[in-house]
Amino acid sequence: MRCAPKNAASVTYRSVSDEIAHALGAIDAAAVQREYWRQNEFVMLRDCLPPALVARMVAEVDAVRPAAHRSYIPRHKKGGSVSYHTLAGRAPAILALYRSPAFLAFLRGVTRAPVGECPEHDPHRCALYFYTEPGDHIGFHYDTSYYRGARYTVLVGLIERSSSRLLCQPYKRVPGHPPEELALRTEPGTLVLFNGNTLWHAITPLGDGEERVSLTMEYVTDGSMSPGKRFVSNMKDAIAYFGFSAVFRGARSR
Repeated sequence: MRCAPKNAASVTYRSVSDEIAHALGAIDAAAVQREYWRQNEFVMLRDCLPPALVARMVAEVDAVRPAAHRSYIPRHKKGGSVSYHTLAGRAPAILALYRSPAFLAFLRGVTRAPVGECPEHDPHRCALYFYTEPGDHIGFHYDTSYYRGARYTVLVGLIERSSSRLLCQPYKRVPGHPPEELALRTEPGTLVLFNGNTLWHAITPLGDGEERVSLTMEYVTDGSMSPGKRFVSNMKDAIAYFGFSAVFRGARSR
């Protein structure tokens, strides 16, 4: 009989960090950086993450699925969400990816920004988004930063059994640039990186018998926030994403 490691979380962190470092080492980071800036701080990388790591994260999706908080905002959003506060204790592979030094170094190189982890109290630090019922979607929006610094979003496809698409308009705020809209299928292991204040994006409605689950990770250049914006951010997260208990009690418990 094989005994479990005394510190499974530590073992997971080391193994995921090694997997990420190996996978990113095979990527032409300079080419990714050029594409990111050519597309106004937006880039999509297909099959970016190792299949074994994706499988571990999908298993964690299933483990936290019952904790998903569903919300509905007419004409804007319908779906389920699991916050960082839940993932922190039940999704070691996802957390290891978020905290990976090699991944963070990769993001800094592509964005040319001193990005770091979001503060522990932020439920969007890393979160899962469940589109599991017909009509689940989110309308066009920016991932607006309430922080004093810029906020960058990394979206990772985990489950994709749907006709739903990630719609992206990277040049919406660029004066004089012709409009352009991309309709992207986020297969498992696909990674999308963008500046939250520059990419106008949405998720199209889910069809009958379909399912889509994605991981979103947020990074910032300055983790400070004014009290007023903190209140607005918390209320938005409580109403539109995670519920009041997850946002306020979860943040106090960390």
